[in-house]
Amino acid sequence: MENTLSLVVILKVLEDFIPYKGKEFSSDSEAYTFYNEYARRGYFGIRKEYANKCKKTKKLTSRRLVCDREGFLGKDNRDHQTNRARSETRFGCNARVTIVLIRETGMYVVSDFVEEHNHHLHNAATVHIIPSQRNMSAAQEIEADIAHESGIRIKDAYHFFSKQVGGSEGLGFTRRDQKNYLRTKRQRSLMYGEASSIERYFSRHLKENPSYYYAIQLDSKEQITNIFWADARMILDYSHFGDVITFDTTYGTNNAASPLGVFLGLNHHQEAMVFGGALLYDETIESFIWLFETFLEAMNDKKPMTIMLCVHIMQWQ
Repeated sequence: MENTLSLVVILKVLEDFIPYKGKEFSSDSEAYTFYNEYARRGYFGIRKEYANKCKKTKKLTSRRLVCDREGFLGKDNRDHQTNRARSETRFGCNARVTIVLIRETGMYVVSDFVEEHNHHLHNAATVHIIPSQRNMSAAQEIEADIAHESGIRIKDAYHFFSKQVGGSEGLGFTRRDQKNYLRTKRQRSLMYGEASSIERYFSRHLKENPSYYYAIQLDSKEQITNIFWADARMILDYSHFGDVITFDTTYGTNNAASPLGVFLGLNHHQEAMVFGGALLYDETIESFIWLFETFLEAMNDKKPMTIMLCVHIMQWQ
């Protein structure tokens, strides 16, 4: 009979930093920050698993945060000639915390907390490279901006920042994070004037036709991230021919490298019909969730029977 080893790891963290059942938070972001700090002290990473929102108010009613080793990786569909095996990063860990909104008080309360892990954890020397523990502060962003505007290469700037704090482990972010920050800022600055023009365009159409629909998503810094629109004809066509639709982002991108997404379908003559369009400045899973929810709202909550996705693979990596 084959012997199996079951690994159970229980963290030793100061009680003040434990998200025990019944603990209250004023917001879901406060709960995330608290659990992430608990994870940092326990040497593991976290991620958001799911969130529920009230359909009427759009207010978050519950959220679950899990260890980043939760679940299992799907089948490796890469080319069979690939030499390097994909490393295991998911072990079905059940460590988690769930918060729910108490409507009477407006507070979020921990309703479920599991502290045991079934895998080895990081240590003090490696915890700074965990994705959920990496973050550039406002001061670090300013320093990165100054270095970039002065013509200093990212590699050299990162080396300088590291020396200032006695090593890269004290920075709280990697060179890749610095590169991504500068690229994202450049894309946002390129698209900001463009997005403002689009918003004025939509506002004008809405005045001319009250049935015109558009929605704009903002990030935490009140910057435009994603845009969706559908005119009255698109909405009417969808009501008749929206049983089977395709969402396609392979038509190309705009100058700011933002995918143009199009909702498509066929009429009874097998002619292509456009049901809506979108510009996705923020290519995250959360953005696609927002987009599909917004699309349904525009279409009076009429759900298609089948939806096919045609997106660039790189968007999901």
